[in-house]
Amino acid sequence: MTPFAIIAFDADDTLWHNERLYVRAQNRLKEILSRYMVDGQMDERLYQTEMRNLSHFGYGIKAFTLSLIETAIELTEGRVGARDIQQIIEGAREMMGADIELLDHASETLAMLSPNHRLMLITKGDLLDQETKIGRSGLAQHFQHIEIVSDKSAATYRAILRRHSVSPQDFLMVGNSLRSDILPVLEIGGNAVYIPQELSWLHENAETPAAQPGFFQIKDLGELPMMIRRIEETQ
Repeated sequence: MTPFAIIAFDADDTLWHNERLYVRAQNRLKEILSRYMVDGQMDERLYQTEMRNLSHFGYGIKAFTLSLIETAIELTEGRVGARDIQQIIEGAREMMGADIELLDHASETLAMLSPNHRLMLITKGDLLDQETKIGRSGLAQHFQHIEIVSDKSAATYRAILRRHSVSPQDFLMVGNSLRSDILPVLEIGGNAVYIPQELSWLHENAETPAAQPGFFQIKDLGELPMMIRRIEETQ
C-alpha cells in the first residue's frame, strides 16, 4: 500500500514540450513587427499584456494569441495590417494542431507507476486545447483522473483533494512550475516534486523552496520512480 493516495502530474512541459511553441510564436511576431521598424521592447510589452489579460482570458493558446494581436496593435500604433493579424491567427491554429512531443522518460515512467499507483493529471488552460492534447499524447490510459482547471492555486488543490477524498499529506504533485505545481501544494501541506525545464514562462518562476518539508527535486522523469520508492520507504 503506497502512502500516496494520488500521484498527480502537470502536463505542459512536464510530460510533453509546450513552451517551445510559444517561443516560436513570439519569434514570428518579432518578424512581423520588424516590417514596422518596431524596436526590441516586444518581449517585455507582450509579457505585460499577458499579465493584464490573465484575469480576462485565462491561460492557453487562445489567450496568448489575443495578447500577441494586442501587442502588435499597440507597438505599431495601429499600423499592423490585416494580413499580418491573419498570420498571427494562422500561427495559433498551427500551435493548436502541433505534434505532441513527449519529454524523455514520460511514457515509460507513467507505465511503470500506473499499475501500483493512482495517477491523476492536473493541467490548466483552455478546456478544448488541453483535452485535445491529452488525447493526442497517447498517455491518457495511465490516468485514473484528469482535472483541467483555470488556474492552479492552493484553493484549487484543496478543492480537488476534497472531491477525491484525499488528505494533503497523501498527495504528491509532479511538475515543472514552481508557481503552479509546487508552491501551492506545499502551502496546503502536500508533497511536490520539481523538475526544472530549460524553457519556462517568466510568470511561472519563483524561488525554489529547497528546505521546505515535502519538497523534492529531480533532473528528469526517469528519476521519479526511484525517488517515489525512497519517499515511500521512509514513511
